[in-house]
Amino acid sequence: MKKFKMPTAYTILFLIIIAIAALTWVVPAGEYENKDPGSESFEPVPGTYSPAEQNPQGAWEVLYAPIKGFFDAQDIAFFVIVIGGFLGVVVKTGAIDAGIGRIVRKLKGREIWLIPVLMTVFAIGGTTYGMAEETIAFYPLVIPILIAAGYDSLTAVSIIALGAGVGVLGSTMNPFATGIASGFAGISIGEGLLLRLIILIVGLAITVAFVMKYANRVKNDPLKSLVADMKEDNEKHFLKGQAEEVLELTGKRKAVLTIFAVTFVIMILGVIPWAYKFDIPFFENMNNAILGIPVIGKLLGSIIPLGDWWFGELTLLFLFSSIIIAFVYKMGEVEYINTFVDGAKDLLGVALIIGISRGISIVMNDGGMTATVLHWGEELLADVGPVVFTNLSFLFYLPLSFLVPSTSGLATLSMPIMAPLAEFSGLGRDVVITAFQSASGIVNLVTPTSAVIMGALAIARIPYNVYLKHVWKLLLILTVVVMAIMSISVLI
Repeated sequence: MKKFKMPTAYTILFLIIIAIAALTWVVPAGEYENKDPGSESFEPVPGTYSPAEQNPQGAWEVLYAPIKGFFDAQDIAFFVIVIGGFLGVVVKTGAIDAGIGRIVRKLKGREIWLIPVLMTVFAIGGTTYGMAEETIAFYPLVIPILIAAGYDSLTAVSIIALGAGVGVLGSTMNPFATGIASGFAGISIGEGLLLRLIILIVGLAITVAFVMKYANRVKNDPLKSLVADMKEDNEKHFLKGQAEEVLELTGKRKAVLTIFAVTFVIMILGVIPWAYKFDIPFFENMNNAILGIPVIGKLLGSIIPLGDWWFGELTLLFLFSSIIIAFVYKMGEVEYINTFVDGAKDLLGVALIIGISRGISIVMNDGGMTATVLHWGEELLADVGPVVFTNLSFLFYLPLSFLVPSTSGLATLSMPIMAPLAEFSGLGRDVVITAFQSASGIVNLVTPTSAVIMGALAIARIPYNVYLKHVWKLLLILTVVVMAIMSISVLI
């Protein structure tokens, strides 16, 4: 008998489309009034649900749904593709590898400080651009250094995997979690930023303390290592031969890191609604002053002020930054184009998942089922209160993250339903986004469907059950802490 193999995210999502289409034949159709009838986006008005004519979806609609979904989400999908190209160019320069390599060399002999420093660096990568697969390159560099210093391979895995993972859990501006979810929720990425930042800082502090406690225990008594039985074998395996080569942090790579950091700072400034939400017109006034300069203003064109940016402007930002990085690093035109395209290809699968996931919403909307599901949710959650709704949302996303391991796919799939439900409960849509990304982040720290986690464990020669034994208490603590922070935030 063949061993069961979990189908890909594409297959799972297409099967969901088929299942939803079948449900449109039996679930009553309905509709809500729109808060702004003249707007392209739909914001249902609570309490205005009414039955509608049944419109069951057939085979044609099922096959057409992913295509319509891709058209509907083309701004987000193209943004993801360009981000892939941008990251491809940055990685090609070796700047990130060289930067972290410099930190490792600087702290040689004081390896205990590698834990908070490197975990903070990886967390920054996780919270800004969803650093995950990129971490694989650092295991061969960090593992030998820590083993030579008296720690074990599990400590190294914890530094890298948990560091980047807790950054993703507390995503502030991660375009693949927060960005996509915000896009389908119809709000700015900047909304809910403070809450996510608090979760990031508290979560990182707890995780660093957890890893340092384990590392000190191993250092003081190697027999307390969870991989103590592999100590001699690991020392032979990881410490043989020459140390892993570390790229030099040249002036050009320093410049690339600076541009990389500035790009994400501009992204953050661009999506926070300074003027219309916080009544801070600084960037609008600055924008008007620059465009008011004779000749220069005309040459610059109709620039949109920071605070009013969305996926189109962000796509332009990352495309332009990739060009600047290529220029600074002196890439040739052919090398830049090839590198950018290769990076974009790496995330083409994510863009396709977004389209397929959006197809689920298309089938639900066209079948009149979305409004009915919202109505059921409105009746179920109307009286539970904001704290209960917030925690139910978080708990709902924990098992869903196992079923749909793609963060972007899950955001696309669920936000059109969950975001309006938050408003029905008197909350902002950003609360659901925070619940989604936190729950997804916790699951992705441990899920065996993650190629990043399983790849890291394979490199470090750590059995999955040992890793699970190591992190389960941390996951429980993070779950309780996130739920507590979110509960407090909706009460303030």
